Amino acid sequence: MQIMFLVLMKERKEEMKQNQGALSKLGSLAILMGVLFSGCGTNEVGGDGLSGAVKVDGSSTVFPITEAIAEEFGKSEPRVRVTVGVSGTGGGFKKFCIGEVDINDASRTIKPSEEEKATENNISYVELPVAFDGISVIVNPKNDFVDYLTTDELKKIWEPGSTVQKWSDIRSDWPATAIKLYAPGVDSGTFDYFTDEINGESQACRSDFTASEDDNVLVQGISGDVNALGFFGYAYYAENKSKLKIVPIDNGSGPVAPTQKTINNGAYAPLSRPVFIYVSTESAKRPEVNAFIEFYLDNVGSIANEVGYVGLPEEVYTLAKKRFQGKVTGSAFNDPKNAGLDITELLK
Repeated sequence: MQIMFLVLMKERKEEMKQNQGALSKLGSLAILMGVLFSGCGTNEVGGDGLSGAVKVDGSSTVFPITEAIAEEFGKSEPRVRVTVGVSGTGGGFKKFCIGEVDINDASRTIKPSEEEKATENNISYVELPVAFDGISVIVNPKNDFVDYLTTDELKKIWEPGSTVQKWSDIRSDWPATAIKLYAPGVDSGTFDYFTDEINGESQACRSDFTASEDDNVLVQGISGDVNALGFFGYAYYAENKSKLKIVPIDNGSGPVAPTQKTINNGAYAPLSRPVFIYVSTESAKRPEVNAFIEFYLDNVGSIANEVGYVGLPEEVYTLAKKRFQGKVTGSAFNDPKNAGLDITELLK
């Protein structure tokens, strides 16, 4: 009986080994099939959500908004890779108008020359306002004499051929020490807007200043130089209040400092302006890009406020979303027949 029992046990063990081998093969096959199926349809909605990539470039001013949106979007769609570059508005448009990126962050509207380039390359776009910004004039916090500047004084400082070299060249009772100027680079939409509003012509400016497309470089320069003067988007001031001093601007109605309130109601003039994203209509056909823009417009109002900008009225975002969903192309903000309309009327 003992011999018979040992024989039966041996046969049972052999049977179990064969079954385990079969199960192992089945398990391996199931894993292989899972891998194969997971690699299909990289731009489609699947069991794990969307996948793919969204490429954004452009304005350093709009960058904090888009970066924050991308971070939040990644929490719900972790398989979509959103990259956000900072080439300046103009640098971003150079890439956007030849189809290298899906979205361009812009702190100004698209220029006619950029529209022509886009048309040459069969690139159509949807223009979407996303927030208000106030270009902020900044000095070092140790500067105790600059209480405000007029728009005429700003022009005197920044116009081509300016003879202002010392603070006393602006006002005679200010120190006779040299000014060190900082400003966004020539590819920046902020630079375009500031020079247009202050000097009367976009890009018209003196050349002897420290320029950078990265506003963080300007923050570092001004915070480290007691005689510095510069300008950039309000969010970079809001993020670095402890090491910067903001300068109120007098446009003829008394000095006004940029705040969320004065930027939103237009009191901070003439340096308040809307900022934008431009979306390629071809890129928007991809589900991951479409989903990212829908998420952007649903959340940018609150996120813009969190990162130092001013959210637009809710009606504007509703209209912008309809504009995107309807793929309404071209620039409403550049159209001469829309001159004088507010942002809500423009989108209507």
